[in-house]
Amino acid sequence: MTFRKALESEVAEIWTILQYAIERRKQDGSKQWQDGYPNPDTIRHDIAKDWAYVLADEKGILAYGAVIFEADPDYATITGKWITERDYVVVHRVAAAPRAKGMGIATQLFQYIETLAKSRNIYSIKVDTNFDNMAMLRILEKLGYKYCGDVIIRDSARIAFEKCLD
Repeated sequence: MTFRKALESEVAEIWTILQYAIERRKQDGSKQWQDGYPNPDTIRHDIAKDWAYVLADEKGILAYGAVIFEADPDYATITGKWITERDYVVVHRVAAAPRAKGMGIATQLFQYIETLAKSRNIYSIKVDTNFDNMAMLRILEKLGYKYCGDVIIRDSARIAFEKCLD
């Protein structure tokens, strides 16, 4: 497997993966991603900003995530408290391909992101998810992310987590 930046030529493949994730959230009864976001323009924006990363094998992309090495303005206000106030990486828009089901691919994606963050001397990862995204909540718990409080993302409350890597 390879963890790398996504390419503009992969927008359609990434969009297919995100559509699968959007449908999964809907089937699970989650309200997350049921409002036209994310979409292909979101992916193009992620690629243009150098935020788009994939985990791929010889058959194609297994997982996608936006990995952002700059402060997220939505995280400046939290009902609660972040563990640290230092530099951090933000992870958004995590989705796994249908063929990756049962492989722990999202967990592996986060592990690669943690390694990337440490290689850039960043020792904090912050992430948010919807209160009803049970799949992501399980992953975050398993990987040792700590609940910090609530943030507002696109006019909707999200639960926020942080993991210290040192």
